[in-house]
Amino acid sequence: MAPSQISFADHFTDSRLGSNKPLEAIDALIDWTPLEAQAREIRKGQTGRPPYAALAMLKALYLQTLYQLSDPQLESALLDRLSFRRFCGFGLDERTPDETTILRFRHAAAEVGLLEACFEAVNAQLETKGLIVKKGTLIDATLTEAAHNKPPFEKGAASARSPHSPDATFTRKNNKTYFGYKQSIGVDEGSLLVRRIVVTPNCVSDSEAADALICGDERAVYADRGYTQKARRERLAGAGIKDRIMHRRTSNRKPLPPWKERLNKLISRRRAPVEGVFSVVKRLYGQGRARCHRLGTVSVDAVAAVTVYNLKRAVHLLEPPNRRRRAPAGA
Repeated sequence: MAPSQISFADHFTDSRLGSNKPLEAIDALIDWTPLEAQAREIRKGQTGRPPYAALAMLKALYLQTLYQLSDPQLESALLDRLSFRRFCGFGLDERTPDETTILRFRHAAAEVGLLEACFEAVNAQLETKGLIVKKGTLIDATLTEAAHNKPPFEKGAASARSPHSPDATFTRKNNKTYFGYKQSIGVDEGSLLVRRIVVTPNCVSDSEAADALICGDERAVYADRGYTQKARRERLAGAGIKDRIMHRRTSNRKPLPPWKERLNKLISRRRAPVEGVFSVVKRLYGQGRARCHRLGTVSVDAVAAVTVYNLKRAVHLLEPPNRRRRAPAGA
């Protein structure tokens, strides 16, 4: 904790109390000043009772994602856990936000795109540290269930809405229907850091989000058959980026040439690690099912999850090789 965040009461406690090495490593990894500047814009110029420190509220959202806490659970944890207070910058003699304040901050963050801006700010620092290698971008998408159970599905009603989750839509995959949202990501090959994320309703095709996932400075782009598009291949060629999008048959009757089949197998192996990233954010950061009801706040949660994933992944990558434990991509 920075000296300016140490309260009078903190001077009388043992510094070892509330020790949390993983949180301390994340806190020390980056300069939080640019993120604090972004967060301050949320309540700029508002009147009334002074708000909680902007950076403290932003870090609270990251804690919520990191430990899969509901708003009431986060309120209780900030009251109870000294390591959480220290990470956010709350002194022992300071009040902490209640669940309503946390909820309002999340909605305000969604309105101004705060989490997206902070995600980019974190990635800019990770790039400066040499962690984003730009060898290639691995593109893929995954489905996130809506917070409420899906409404009755009728054939041809892919755009049907639920009053509880009005932005969620249906899609079909492997002859099953899914109701919710779609997360599409672009992952840095080698480091497995997430560079881009787009969150949409399920009815948006994978290919529609693809161009927003291409950074433009990578040496190659890897994706499955669903991203095949002539114009996209031409744009990659024009930008000098290697086209490693899998080929698909143009006719059900005509098989792919043997060389394209071989190339597809090679591409499939190279892009496979992106599925491990989805596994981590779903298993560890609760992205298998949405907690919120509108697309904006669902997106905030998803961006917070990949930001936390990147921070933990970066800590792991920066460990000395002899101390680096074998772990999943996000552990």
